[in-house]
Amino acid sequence: MAYKQILVAVDLTEEADEVLATAHSVADQQDARLRSVTVVKPLTQAYGGLDMAPMASDAVSFEEEALRQARDQLLELSAEYGIGADDALVRLGSPAHEIRALAAESEADLIVIGTHGKHGLGLLLGSTANAVLHGVPCDVLAVKIHPLTG
Repeated sequence: MAYKQILVAVDLTEEADEVLATAHSVADQQDARLRSVTVVKPLTQAYGGLDMAPMASDAVSFEEEALRQARDQLLELSAEYGIGADDALVRLGSPAHEIRALAAESEADLIVIGTHGKHGLGLLLGSTANAVLHGVPCDVLAVKIHPLTG
């Protein structure tokens, strides 16, 4: 199967390079369009047990700043792999949900995502990669993240 639309999901850690490099290689081999995405979790999701109502305006400011910083970082990182600004996307929400939704919207036929491959069957792919895999409209390539050696 030839891939034409590839979506690479990264979390903006130093490990993102490994995932982007793999996605870029596949896109080159397949002559496919490559888009990148990162997802910022809303404050209410990160701190679900707290009453956020008294901090609503601060939460919005925090999320706006988080989105701005994520956009800046993703643009810089994506440019290193030939991904233009129009194809570097930042979403706010649940990472798995937003990645699946964007894959459907953009008619992606492959999602590339990193996985830590932690111990135990339940952690085989990692929580986000595992959640993306369930109900996704296309193929998924899970890139095993290798620990950085210092």
